[in-house]
Amino acid sequence: MSISRAQRGGLADWWFTVDRVALFAVLALIGIGLMLAFAASPAATGGPMSAGDFRYAIKQIAFALIAGGILVFTSLLSLRAIKLGAAIIFALSVICSCAVLFTGSEVLGAKRWIDLGFMTLQPSEFLKPSFAILGAAVLADPVPIKFRNITLRKEVIAFLLLLPALLVLTRQPDYGQTAVLLALWGALLFFNGLPLIWTSILGGIGSVLLTLLYLFVPYIHHRVEQFVDADKTGYQAGLAMKAFEHGGLLGVGPGAGTIKYRIPDVHSDFIFAVAGEEFGVALCGLIVLVFCILSVRLLLRATRARDSFAQLAAAALAFVVALQAFINMGVATNMLPAKGMTLPFISSGGSSLFAVAMTMGFALSLTRQRPKIGEQDHSAFRFLREVPV
Repeated sequence: MSISRAQRGGLADWWFTVDRVALFAVLALIGIGLMLAFAASPAATGGPMSAGDFRYAIKQIAFALIAGGILVFTSLLSLRAIKLGAAIIFALSVICSCAVLFTGSEVLGAKRWIDLGFMTLQPSEFLKPSFAILGAAVLADPVPIKFRNITLRKEVIAFLLLLPALLVLTRQPDYGQTAVLLALWGALLFFNGLPLIWTSILGGIGSVLLTLLYLFVPYIHHRVEQFVDADKTGYQAGLAMKAFEHGGLLGVGPGAGTIKYRIPDVHSDFIFAVAGEEFGVALCGLIVLVFCILSVRLLLRATRARDSFAQLAAAALAFVVALQAFINMGVATNMLPAKGMTLPFISSGGSSLFAVAMTMGFALSLTRQRPKIGEQDHSAFRFLREVPV
């Protein structure tokens, strides 16, 4: 079926205004993720001496279909609808993250997940895309924010908006997500033109906070010590490096990997090692290339957006996906200390896939080349437009 530029329907408008290069990059990553889910599922459900099954792969197909719907739906939203949706999602994510402290499932001393029966939901995953939108909306708003005749700095307002989420995450505890959210806040300030001196000061404060975590949080201290000392390489990181070595340039072939059966969380946090063992450096390089294309493409499209909010929000969304991918692949290749963080679009799991699909859906909507901002919104969202006075 072909779509004509002369058509005026919502689907045609969307197809000819959306960034198809970024869209195809996202679809390629989802496809690679499904392929690796079938490779990792037997190892995640079985062991070296027992046969596993494909339950995670089957679930991932269902999750991918839902994520595809989220991706398309959010990419159809208007700028006003994106702001409204992000505000609702951020509030619900904070509330659900609080509820996790009392009702969530505890895994390895941390409470981060709500058990829904058919899947576990991690509400904190949705804080990143929603805060990227809200933070950008605050910083891009031309109207000064005043309290008792005192003009408040919008950088501070954005931080105060983020503060409840940070407090909840440190109670779970999830210092990794906390650091990513703080990095996202810093990126928003940087993209908004924060002077270099203040950027350096914030970087210094971040370094101090990381040092304090190293000194006073035992498991972080242990992971950093393992990373620094070559003789104390972590169990998972050591096995991941063996998997890459075993795979070589082209890999041992689909389903022929053996080291993957010994790696904990091989279907999620260390799925990059499965790619390295069974498909070699070739597939790992392709994954890195697609992430680079996606991130750079969105950043370039963000610079051409007519609305300052769209520019700032799209750049922040591209940054957070690139940062998460960098952390996951850096941990898997022993370039960074161990941190439980999924590889966007590729790791198995519903929460991560849904959140990153929302992230890219927002980014695709923000970077759509509309003739006039707001005039090419999908007809389903006309009720969110301003009514002329």
